[in-house]
Amino acid sequence: MTELIPAPRRAVAGSGEVRLTRHSRLYADTAAEGVAHWLSAALRQATGLPLREGRELDDAGGEGIGLRLDPRLGPEEYRLVSDRNGVLVEGGDAAGVFWGAQTLRQLLGPDAFRRAPLGRDRAWTVPYLAIEDAPRFRWRGLMLDVARHFMPKEGVLRYLDLMAAHKLNVFHFHLTDDQGWRVEIERHPRLTEIGSWRTRTKIGHRASPLWEDRPHGGYYTQDDIREIVAYAAERHITVVPEIDVPGHSQAAIAAYPELGNTDVIDTTALSVWDTWGINPNVLAPTDNTLRFYEGVFEEVLGLFPSEFVHIGGDECPKDQWRRSESVQARIRELGLADEGQLQSWFIGHFDTWLAERGRRLIGWDEILEGGLAEGAAVSSWRGYAGGIAAARAGHDVVMCPEQHVYLDHRQDPGPEEPVPIGWVRTLEDVYRFEPVPPELTPEEARHVLGTQANLWTEVMEDHARVDYQAFPRLAAFAEVAWSALPAPAERDFAGFQRRMTAHYRRLDALGVAYRPPTGPLPWQRRPGVLGRPKDGPPPHG
Repeated sequence: MTELIPAPRRAVAGSGEVRLTRHSRLYADTAAEGVAHWLSAALRQATGLPLREGRELDDAGGEGIGLRLDPRLGPEEYRLVSDRNGVLVEGGDAAGVFWGAQTLRQLLGPDAFRRAPLGRDRAWTVPYLAIEDAPRFRWRGLMLDVARHFMPKEGVLRYLDLMAAHKLNVFHFHLTDDQGWRVEIERHPRLTEIGSWRTRTKIGHRASPLWEDRPHGGYYTQDDIREIVAYAAERHITVVPEIDVPGHSQAAIAAYPELGNTDVIDTTALSVWDTWGINPNVLAPTDNTLRFYEGVFEEVLGLFPSEFVHIGGDECPKDQWRRSESVQARIRELGLADEGQLQSWFIGHFDTWLAERGRRLIGWDEILEGGLAEGAAVSSWRGYAGGIAAARAGHDVVMCPEQHVYLDHRQDPGPEEPVPIGWVRTLEDVYRFEPVPPELTPEEARHVLGTQANLWTEVMEDHARVDYQAFPRLAAFAEVAWSALPAPAERDFAGFQRRMTAHYRRLDALGVAYRPPTGPLPWQRRPGVLGRPKDGPPPHG
């Protein structure tokens, strides 16, 4: 009937339809004015209809659109009613109205997602119906890695639009890594002058013999970041920045060699890393390093108003710390048992520092090692185990296990799949992903803030490759994050596939280079580029 993605909680069809014409008006109460601005701009460019402002919904005699708040509805909850009076979208807050407006856009058909009218007469109609809807999780996230391959600002804004169209509301912005530093920090200009560019790039998996022998890089100015954050906020998306410490830091060390372990390696000889994998060059746990990154985070907090700040904390090899006399002295000075506790101390420092400024630290599940910092939340990526342990200890969790929702993993076992990475995760596999482990009690499960799909871009050199890996699986993930689905084995994947038939046309209108159900198109393949496929079903984790 409606072919909506993600599926609403309840939808009841009526008999008839609302026709939008050049006489139709758009009414919004004061609290929904921001949504009205977005909706009128989106529909005007797609339909060519003027959608002038009205005082009340019935101004246009059943042809209008009304947007307003209803305090009886919960956060992000909405109700959409289309009948002889027009279309009325009510939300428990402005975000709820916005998600209802996104549903309305889907109801108008795929051409409502275009940027200009197609130049032929057509009727813009909404079937009579009543929809009641609300999200399952408050954190419905997408992580985009722009450190391995830089995505220019326009591409980031485009992904925020794609997230909004799928009712995703947290953009985890992975801004720093060994292969590049992507955010301007005014007090430390070499982070971008030096750290944002590498001389060449590995093509394919790190075992591949292929190289792209030209510089790659780029970064976002602080004004770019302000624009991205504001654009996201207009779409009720929170941007959570990630500044990775103490591992994944070679780009920073290349810019400021004193940040590294100078007594065991010549850090002045390091450059921004040009290949993939786990890098041995990690930050030195010195007071100078702490002060340096406090300065970084001060500017980051000024740019990102999010409750959470992600500090990474993953894949930090300890070999240099073991070999460093100064680090060993630091461990003794702090009364710590080993290097694992040293990393916990490092993370704990920034947990306290952020908390004093009214923010919350979140990190990858390695921050559990050596003792979890008080107040920290966990992104559980190495399966479910880290998230289960954190939730049982009373810490909030975002479930993003690599075995299920790492969208850089291959979508099919076929030989034509481009640069095959990881386990096969089909559209159906993602649709049957369950974020809340059954091992958790109801009280523990309340610590699962939600879930997140991750896009690591080592083998995604441009936005078309990102599109291919993300879609259509991100549509399935969005339904898992939003809709109250039954248990994984009981989910109606055939029904989802049927709705995807309509959704592919929306993605076409949006210009998304998704993987077709029949397999990659010739230009989407990467013959001869070595990947790292893993055979068999992924471990449950």
